[in-house]
Amino acid sequence: MSSGELLKIEPLELKFSLELKKQICCSIHLSNNTGEHVAFKVKTTNPKKYCVRPNTGIVLPRSTSDVIVTMQAQKEAPSDMQCKDKFLLQSVVATPGVAAKDITQEMFNKAEGRVVDECKLKVIYLPPAQPPSPVAEGSEEGYSPKESMKDNGHQNGSEAKSVVSRLMAEKAAALQQSIKLRQELELVKRDMTRSRRGGVSFILIVVVGLLGILLGFILKKS
Repeated sequence: MSSGELLKIEPLELKFSLELKKQICCSIHLSNNTGEHVAFKVKTTNPKKYCVRPNTGIVLPRSTSDVIVTMQAQKEAPSDMQCKDKFLLQSVVATPGVAAKDITQEMFNKAEGRVVDECKLKVIYLPPAQPPSPVAEGSEEGYSPKESMKDNGHQNGSEAKSVVSRLMAEKAAALQQSIKLRQELELVKRDMTRSRRGGVSFILIVVVGLLGILLGFILKKS
């Protein structure tokens, strides 16, 4: 920001984010902290390249004003991203009541008894803003979807093996129990054969029936 007697100007460097084939704007903020009416005029070393609105005007006492500088679309960027263009902002005390349309070049000519403030503004090129990097869907905090699928595959494989092992163990236990029950059934049949002459007891019949039901349940489950 300049500290001239008439106007304070911000910024002193006009920064343009250079994008080819696109107009780019920048603003200049003028502050009049005096009790005078101040007329200003903006000049540039490259008038065909820039459009300044307004390029002349009046800043009332204790007030502010903005100037918009538009750089025309550029076809190519300089290799070193350096710009030699400059702006000159002149300011002078004006007669109260004067309008912007009444401002003339003679008002800014240096003459005896007339104070003309001048401030030079530099132009700086900035590289265009880079778009944010795309983030793969499903990836969170560096965790890859492929790694997630791989881990899930290992986990599912381990669970499947555990289920198969448990079922095989249960089947083996059921077969052993079935063999044991068959052996006991054979013993019961032998006892029944031996006791035919003396008759079969009611308790023995109940035992044989229960064993048969239990055997059928186990075989059905396996």
